[in-house]
Amino acid sequence: MIQYFKHEPWSVVEEGFSPAMQEVAESVCSIGNGFMGQRGNFEETYSGNTLLGSYIGGVYYPDKTRVGWWKNGYPEYFAKVLNSTNWIGLSIEVEGEVLDLHTWTVNLFRRELDMKRGLLKRSFTATSPQGRSIEVACTRFYSLKHPDFAALEYQLKPLNFSGSVRVKMFNDGAARNKDSNYEELFWEPIPGGAQTFQEHSLLSMRTKKLNWVLSTATRNRCSLNGQALQGIGEATAAHTAHVFSATIKPGDSMRLEKFTVLCSNFRYPNADPAQTAEALLQNCGNTTFENHLLEQEQSWAEIWKRSDVVIDGDVPAQQAVRFNIFHLNQTYTGADARLNIGPKGFTGEKYGGSTYWDTEAYCIPFFLLSAPSSISRQLLEYRHRQLPKAIENATKLGFEKGAALFPMVTMNGEECHNEWEITFEEIHRNGAMAWAIHTYMEHTGDRSYLEEGGLEVLIAIARFWAQRVHWSEMKQQYVMHGVTGPNEYENNVNNNWYTNYLAVWCMNFTMRCLSELSASHPEHYAQIIHLTNLNTESELAKWKEVASSMFLPEDAKRGVFVQHEGFLDKELMPASALDKKHLPLNQKWSWDRILRSCFIKQADVLQGMYFFEDHFSLDQLERNFSFYEPMTVHESSLSPCIHSIQASRLGRKEKAYELYLRTARLDLDNYNNDTEDGLHITSMAGSYLSIVQGFAGVRIRQGVLHLNPVLPAHWNSCSFSLLVSGNLVKVFFDQKQIRIQNLGTQAVKIRIKNEESVTLGPADVRLLKVD
Repeated sequence: MIQYFKHEPWSVVEEGFSPAMQEVAESVCSIGNGFMGQRGNFEETYSGNTLLGSYIGGVYYPDKTRVGWWKNGYPEYFAKVLNSTNWIGLSIEVEGEVLDLHTWTVNLFRRELDMKRGLLKRSFTATSPQGRSIEVACTRFYSLKHPDFAALEYQLKPLNFSGSVRVKMFNDGAARNKDSNYEELFWEPIPGGAQTFQEHSLLSMRTKKLNWVLSTATRNRCSLNGQALQGIGEATAAHTAHVFSATIKPGDSMRLEKFTVLCSNFRYPNADPAQTAEALLQNCGNTTFENHLLEQEQSWAEIWKRSDVVIDGDVPAQQAVRFNIFHLNQTYTGADARLNIGPKGFTGEKYGGSTYWDTEAYCIPFFLLSAPSSISRQLLEYRHRQLPKAIENATKLGFEKGAALFPMVTMNGEECHNEWEITFEEIHRNGAMAWAIHTYMEHTGDRSYLEEGGLEVLIAIARFWAQRVHWSEMKQQYVMHGVTGPNEYENNVNNNWYTNYLAVWCMNFTMRCLSELSASHPEHYAQIIHLTNLNTESELAKWKEVASSMFLPEDAKRGVFVQHEGFLDKELMPASALDKKHLPLNQKWSWDRILRSCFIKQADVLQGMYFFEDHFSLDQLERNFSFYEPMTVHESSLSPCIHSIQASRLGRKEKAYELYLRTARLDLDNYNNDTEDGLHITSMAGSYLSIVQGFAGVRIRQGVLHLNPVLPAHWNSCSFSLLVSGNLVKVFFDQKQIRIQNLGTQAVKIRIKNEESVTLGPADVRLLKVD
């Protein structure tokens, strides 16, 4: 853990330049708008360690899967999000010396991620090897209002010299991924695709294999003391630029401005990306940089109105939760059901930019509480669109009759993960898809998704579980062998409790939804039965039989559910017994040593108890938490938040707060020593949930808002807004009282500390004392 960034409530600030922290700061200061994004790289030349990264939603490369022993069912490729055209490029020469903070002396430096307005700002003064000093201030952003548009402003002032300055404002399409083999390029120029005009340029590149096209149209402007300079255009196959030259002296100010539109044929499949980019640039170029900044501030104000969490008395905690809320909202806006939320978002290349089960288990609950339900609905629709591929994935593994296995990792519904213990065995992801549908209906009361695709998904998942189990003569129960649970420090185990429990719940939930639809909308029920070719006698009978006879390992003596068969045979010890030199295990131990140990990567049994907490008593949670959490090393970013929420429910304030900070400041303080690879976007939802579901005790069940606050001892108060059945509700609580205000237009039912529910009308306020 490194506490490097200043603690500010609305900003992440780096004061003083540390080359060793450059790639970490680039990740932290990434910006985007749901359709594209970029790491916090420098605009000007930097010859030190850096990971240049500019990413476009939906654009990827299907790199060939390579394994020593090919197994039936292996995916054909591993998807890679592609580093794309670097549109921010500036090359600045002062009397022939290239501005480069790796070789110049940096005197003052400040980089700021302005989360309130969605801006990346940087200022510095630096001195060249020949003693020339300059002052720079720059700002850039990705527009929320115009999804294809981004802009930057860069101001340069000489401090102690007079002389020539040459500025090259360029776009570079020859982008390379960090993990490319043999410096392979995934983009190639389109003949005639690089053009410069008097004030703007156009650069079009095409990917190999899938022929994604990205067209980048940029307006470059440069002025000296308010007077426009004339640039000279340059174009090569993968490069466009405008070059400006001037003589400057102390007191002068040079201003550079880039307006850029990036259009892909993923986003515009029925249009020419180049023509679209030029048209959009002309439209966005008709206003000033300052007007675009105002639009950006207004767009973010709307997001913060519904999603902000305010903490009084703890600036590090306040900064952290806003940091996570900010990145989630700039990664996904719900405007395109073909897009999803990659674990790194637009901040890095690790995990290929693909979609995991993190979306359903973590991000959907976040968006259901903090955003219009249409956003979560789009995430559900994403999976429904890919149901045919999920059925195809299951068919490759030998499943039949419409059984579906949703991919562990995907871009378009096809599985693209090539580790066998994950691809074939971490099948619990199927259950997360069903749980997300259930959670959506609980929060919104909207059951229309069942008729419009949700039941098709549930039926296909139930079919998978019914075929995946087998009957054990010895146990006289159904069992499930050869799986990997959420705890990936255990592979190829038998009867993982979480997986078995999920399978039972999925089949029961599907049957309940079918029964309810049959009673309420028999015509829609008949259509779905016909569409899915469901045999309501034999198939449902099988589901009932499996669900009622599933083996769920349990240790009666300890009073805990057993993570999987054989777990209790391990040498059980708490993670606190480990010498810190062994941590993190995934960087210090061999894989076989990890597999033989009792140490748990993330919530497994406790993940199930989080999903279905109303199925278990507090005593059961207490026993399982006390048993499993001490053995958990939290080396998955998805782990601390689940344990924090459960610690709050158990009244363990200190443990809940400790784990909240770990999930909330995971990237800011580089807990896992991997922030340079990109941020942990999907797990960021956990910091919000740790407060709202954890400290505030929020649950929404059948449209009723439940509250059971447990405020950390050193916090003065906490407040937030959340959406309950489309109504914005404001919640405030401190050590003495709870205040709830209905800002919506419809009545909202609430229950506080499990007392009887009361109705809060529009504009009503309720004030209650905390016991």
